[in-house]
Amino acid sequence: MTIPQSAGQPRITHVLLADDHVPYRQRLRAFLDEVPDFEVVAEAGDGRTAIRLTRELNPDVVVMDVAMPELGGIEATRQIIEAYPAVKVLALSMHSERKFVESMLAAGASGYVLKENALDALAGAIRTVLGGGTYVCPSLTPCSSP
Repeated sequence: MTIPQSAGQPRITHVLLADDHVPYRQRLRAFLDEVPDFEVVAEAGDGRTAIRLTRELNPDVVVMDVAMPELGGIEATRQIIEAYPAVKVLALSMHSERKFVESMLAAGASGYVLKENALDALAGAIRTVLGGGTYVCPSLTPCSSP
């Protein structure tokens, strides 16, 4: 379901939030709802649901938690990027260890944001990956250079 844009209106970025922690996901949604050119089109609590909703809704970007039940964010990212290469995936995690950053980027994520910095960094990170760049939370830059 792709929502058409009217001429003269700013392009709306469709975002899918995938995180198993409901209160945190709700906080992210409330934040993104305040950004005029972003629209959260759906939420997922696990990787399998994130893949299904990506197939059904074709969002511009999936904000993907790394650690989720049923199917983790790394494998869900790999499957989304393989099936829907135009969709950008932005990893979101409380894990700052190099192995998580590298695994998500290797799976096809275009960026990595720490949950502790998400409200400060998320809008800019989404814009960076949609513009074709890679975003890695500045505090992680020494860990990974894509």
